[in-house]
Amino acid sequence: MSTSVAAVVFIVSLAATLYAASVFAERLDHLGARLGLPEGTLGLLTAAGADAPELATAIVALSTGAKSVGFGVVVGSNVFNIAAMIGASALLCGRVRIRRDALVLEGGASIAVTTLMVLLAFGVLSAWVVLALALAVLVPYVVIGFRRELEHQRPHPPVSSRPLLLIPPSVAVIVLGSVGMVHAALKLGHAAGIPDVLIGTLVLAVVTSIPNAYTGVRLGLARRGSALVSETLNSNTINLVGGLAVPALFVSVVAGGLARADAVWLLGATVLAVALLAPRSGVHRAGGALLVASWVGFAVVQAAFG
Repeated sequence: MSTSVAAVVFIVSLAATLYAASVFAERLDHLGARLGLPEGTLGLLTAAGADAPELATAIVALSTGAKSVGFGVVVGSNVFNIAAMIGASALLCGRVRIRRDALVLEGGASIAVTTLMVLLAFGVLSAWVVLALALAVLVPYVVIGFRRELEHQRPHPPVSSRPLLLIPPSVAVIVLGSVGMVHAALKLGHAAGIPDVLIGTLVLAVVTSIPNAYTGVRLGLARRGSALVSETLNSNTINLVGGLAVPALFVSVVAGGLARADAVWLLGATVLAVALLAPRSGVHRAGGALLVASWVGFAVVQAAFG
């Protein structure tokens, strides 16, 4: 495949993937609203839809042996999600707020799973142990969250099955588009002399995170802080478990010392976001700027040492 063809394939694949992801996320969000689901559950559903490009791209990259790209997509997109969703929303809206009990549940699970991935990156724990411990964290999280959300569930009108019809073709387009993006990005990056780690952390991570950023800022502008934080942290958790822990059972997912440093940076950004959200007034513009700066610093490190 020539570089000109690769450029066309990348653009077409990117456009198709992002459009399909937006349809997927919108259908899930619409279905959740029609069911009268509370904000935390709506955030989880939206994360599941908007996360599809990141997850599919990471899995495709790892399965083809491009572990620097796959690891970079997951970690890079997670750092970007925190900055573009919570940070940017705080800058645009003045603040992002979430109930304390919800933050303890969401933030605790996210920090625990991210810590496990750091231990995986450093080889302290095997993939099997990490996955088992992650499930030990997430199963109670889901159960407690489900019980808590049922208390706030709203009555809903009869739900049509029509919104579900677009979900299977959307998933198919997302997967096929991700395959095209990975192969085209590697071709273009190698032609330009760009290391695989930069292709993953600064190119694919950002472009595949656009659906998450869009839906996150939309929730922020609507002052739906609980749904926004839930989407951000659940999206990152889905990325880590589905994009790293599960593939690590079959292939190596960590490449080099920079990847380990990136994992630590992600843990620091996650802890910072939860700490800034902890006050009752939530995170304000100054905190949002700090979260955005954390991604800028991350990008500078990648460019300097990648």
